[in-house]
Amino acid sequence: MKHFKKIESKFLFSLLIMSVWSIIAVGQTTAKISKHIPEIEKWIQKQFAKGKTPPFSFICDGKPSAEFIRQWDYSQQKIESEEADVIKYLFTYYNPTNELKVECTVKGYPSYQAAEWVLNFTNKGTSNSPTLEQVKVVDLAMQYASKGEFKLHYADGNHISKYDFHPRSVTLTTGETKQMSPQGGRSSEGDYLPFFNIESPAGQGVILGVGWSGTWYADVCAQDNRTISMASGMKTMKLYLRPQETIRTPSISLMFWENIDRMAGHNKFRRFVLAHKSRKINGKFAEYPLSSGFNYRDPAPCTEYSCLTADYAIAMVKRYIQFGLKPEVFWLDAGWNTDAADFEHGKTWANTAGNWTVDTLRFPKGLRPVADEIHKVGAKFMVWFEPERVIRGTQWAVEHPDWMLDIPEHNNDTYLLFDLGNPEACHWMSKYIGDMLEENSIDYYRQDFNMQPDIYWAANDEPGRTGMKEIRHIEGLYYFWDYLLSRFPNLLIDNCASGGRRIDWETIGRSAPLWRSDYYHYDDPDGYQCHTYGLNFFLPLHGTGSLQTDPYSFRSSVSTALIYNWKITDKNASVYEMQRCLKEFHEIRPYYYEDYYPLTGTEDMTRDNIWLAYQMHRPSDDSGIIVAFRRTASKDKKITVRLSGVDPEKYYTVTDMDSRQSKIYQGKELTSQLPLFLEKPHSSLLLKYKVTNEKPNKE
Repeated sequence: MKHFKKIESKFLFSLLIMSVWSIIAVGQTTAKISKHIPEIEKWIQKQFAKGKTPPFSFICDGKPSAEFIRQWDYSQQKIESEEADVIKYLFTYYNPTNELKVECTVKGYPSYQAAEWVLNFTNKGTSNSPTLEQVKVVDLAMQYASKGEFKLHYADGNHISKYDFHPRSVTLTTGETKQMSPQGGRSSEGDYLPFFNIESPAGQGVILGVGWSGTWYADVCAQDNRTISMASGMKTMKLYLRPQETIRTPSISLMFWENIDRMAGHNKFRRFVLAHKSRKINGKFAEYPLSSGFNYRDPAPCTEYSCLTADYAIAMVKRYIQFGLKPEVFWLDAGWNTDAADFEHGKTWANTAGNWTVDTLRFPKGLRPVADEIHKVGAKFMVWFEPERVIRGTQWAVEHPDWMLDIPEHNNDTYLLFDLGNPEACHWMSKYIGDMLEENSIDYYRQDFNMQPDIYWAANDEPGRTGMKEIRHIEGLYYFWDYLLSRFPNLLIDNCASGGRRIDWETIGRSAPLWRSDYYHYDDPDGYQCHTYGLNFFLPLHGTGSLQTDPYSFRSSVSTALIYNWKITDKNASVYEMQRCLKEFHEIRPYYYEDYYPLTGTEDMTRDNIWLAYQMHRPSDDSGIIVAFRRTASKDKKITVRLSGVDPEKYYTVTDMDSRQSKIYQGKELTSQLPLFLEKPHSSLLLKYKVTNEKPNKE
């Protein structure tokens, strides 16, 4: 993969100001792109201008909106934004005949040439609305000045395998539509993560993000050798609205980029996510934590924390502090709830979801004594919940049967789905969980979701209202999380759904996937390397677990967040190795928020006979790290890589973090061929580089 020095941001911005876009209405909204990408506010004003077909579409009463929406009443309102460097508009389209109203809330991000929007449909009338279907929240074609091939860069979703988040690139065949959608009703389960980088032949591109934590779809098509089209929305929707009823749609984000290297687009998107789609506390970026547990799955035959007691948890906290292994967060995962330790009757955490009370046998005073000990040592406390999946016969199922979605023909199944689409149920649950966090002095909230909800939604939709249960559930999920984040201003949410199966544009603004794949249970460092390598193309905030302390295993798990599950009661474990790992993590962690460059391609990264290597580069001081792994079956002791981001004219000191030996290179050497050497298979290399005023010794 070739990389080139990035265009300086100030120069790029000046080019953007000179850009000109024009709209060609041809049914589907088409944008004709001039030499440079758009200044975003002008782009928004043109795309949503009065008398123009907007860049969304739908079918109402059997007719496509392109045929009638320009005749609807139209209004435009610029809204004062609470966020810095953000512009905000409300565009309203209203049909006085059937009293259907469409409101499109649009945000623009001038520093990132990005826009996002979401639609709300409201029936203002006194009778049911006509049927709405095929709502495309974005329905847009872009025509470029240059002719050639379009490439689509994306990543797998989560399969609980080595292939989770694997990077993919395809050249689009003219006239053929690439159709993408998740499985099971969770937004990143299956073959697609809902983020896509579309690279044009003009050295420009756009990254599309879909915000819907259910079943979305995205269609991308090269219409000809200059025109690319995209459409996205909720996959299954055909419904009418009752009088005064409102629904929201998925949200869509578009971020435009310009460079001969598509990684410039990926890195711009990573910075965009950090600036505008990550949790802020007191107006500042909130760093997701370095965490540890309480001897995970200890003792046998316990699963997760089904055997944990308050005394044992407190003893573990003290032991971590004793050995200088203090985490930022102590993480209590599944198994603390009532009946989760009833092994004699076959009960574990997995089949007691719905008993959302603390097991008083093991925690007679609740979780607060554990929290108090954690706070005493200066750390935070995070606790696992799974409120949407409810097991038959548990407390919630028995006490609130009307709030459960069931599938009548599947009544032998153990799972019920808590109906977040029921406002009464959603409000009750929000307060219930909020009260538990407060009563037990819990700082951070971890939400799991180990079921596929789509069949429950479909089974409970009313005739003529296909998709309504899904819409209401996702609306309820966002309400619930927003309630917690508002009630607890310092709260962080860990987003888990059997691992990273609920990652999308909406969830990343409220949470982060700190346990990005349940493949972790296989204890396969090569798999963790793959996950980091692929997910980093789009998202900077994610984490996984570390079970081993050898450099190869530990470095395989490092990202912006980490949970270390080292058995500190194991006589064969080395506290010194644990301390070394934590020291290294703190030293290199800041680089994982910076620019990312894969160094060993994007073909099958799961093979055990290859090297895998990547670079994290910090433009602010022109420094970075290189992380490389020679896998078990690789016969190559040496590979060469080409770095990006570095200045060809400057000199850099490159230091091996294991041997602490350094060598000076000129930047043009690093961008052409930097040799990486590892004598033994199943070994790793960690290099750190920085600018130096010294020059290499020519002798």
